[in-house]
Amino acid sequence: MEIKITRTSKPLPKPDSSKLGFGKIFTDHMCICEYSTAEGWHNARIEPFRNLSLSPASMVFHYGQEMFEGLKAYRTDDGRILLFRPDKNVERMNNTNARLCIPYLDPDFTLNAIKATVKIDADWVPSEPGTSLYIRPFIIATDPFLGVHPSHTYMFIIILSPSGSYYAAGLNPVKIAVESEYVRAVKGGTGFAKVGGNYAGSLIGQQKAEEQGYAQVLWLDGIQHKYIDEVGAMNVFFKINGEVITPSLEGSILPGVTRRSVIELLRDKGFTVSERRISIDEVYQASENGTLEEMFGTGTAAVISPVGELVWNDKHIIINNSEIGPVSDMLYKQLTGIQWGKIEDKYGWTVKVI
Repeated sequence: MEIKITRTSKPLPKPDSSKLGFGKIFTDHMCICEYSTAEGWHNARIEPFRNLSLSPASMVFHYGQEMFEGLKAYRTDDGRILLFRPDKNVERMNNTNARLCIPYLDPDFTLNAIKATVKIDADWVPSEPGTSLYIRPFIIATDPFLGVHPSHTYMFIIILSPSGSYYAAGLNPVKIAVESEYVRAVKGGTGFAKVGGNYAGSLIGQQKAEEQGYAQVLWLDGIQHKYIDEVGAMNVFFKINGEVITPSLEGSILPGVTRRSVIELLRDKGFTVSERRISIDEVYQASENGTLEEMFGTGTAAVISPVGELVWNDKHIIINNSEIGPVSDMLYKQLTGIQWGKIEDKYGWTVKVI
C-alpha cells in the first residue's frame, strides 16, 4: 500500500534534549490508515500531527476495542537511526488484534509505515545519552454505534514522542509495592495483549503504590493471588542462588520484546534462565535466607530497571542493599549498547531507518 505524505507547513521548534521526560512531547507528523469491511486497510498517509475528529458514539469510547504498541528509534554516534526488533512488536500487534477482533495488519506494510513515519521526523530523534524517539502505533474502533460487537471501521495511527529516561531517577533501583487486593489479569483474559483496559484496571493499584512512596506495582495472579505476574510497565526477573527466574507466559503476562531479548542474552552468556511460576512467598523466603541476589524489570520504555525494595503487606524486602546488581548493569549496557549502535549487534536485532 502506498503511503502518501503531506509535510507540515509549520514545523515545531525542537525541545531541549536534556529535558524531555517521557510521553509529553510529540513530533510534527503522524501516520494514519483506515479500515472498512468493504475496502480493507486503505488511505494510508503521513500528515501533520493533529487532533482527531470522531463521533461521540465511536465504539472505542464505549466498549474499549483498541490496541497499542510501543517501540523506540535510536540515534547512533555516526548519525544512523535504528529500530530494535520491530518485527517482534508487529508480531505482537497482530496477536493483540486477533484477541480484540481487530483486522490483521500486513507486517511488511506496518513496518514500512513505522519506518516512513520515523524517517519524515528524523530530526526529532534526540542524540543525548539515554534519549530516544518513542513510537506509539495504535488502532481504535470508529463505528458510531452503541452495540456490543466488533466494529466495522478502524483507524491505525502512529505517533512519535522524543523521550528521555523513563524514570526520573534514571538507573537507580526503584521501590515496588506488591498489590494484595486488586488483580490485573487472568488466564483467558487480555493480560497477554497490549490493550488499554489492562492499564486502566491497574491505575488504582498504581495510585495506592504512589501514595505509599513506591514507583510501581507488582501484580500477583488473579486466581490464587500468590504467583507473580508482572509490574504494571515491565516484566520482572529474579536472580536467586545463581538462577535467573522470570514468570512463565501463561496468558496473563505481556510477552515483552525486552523480556525475550534478556532471556536470549543471558542464555548466550551461560546463565541458567528459568521461565516458570514463582510465588511472592518464594521471593520472600529467598530474601530471608540470603539467596535473593537481584531483581529487575524489563520493558521498552525503561529497558532495564533494577529493583531495590519490595513491600509485601507488612514485609519489606531489601534487594542487594538497594544497589544495582551486576546482572542488571550488564544487561542494561548490552541492550543499550546494541540499541545505540555502540557494540556489535551479532543477533541481527537492529533495523536501520536511515
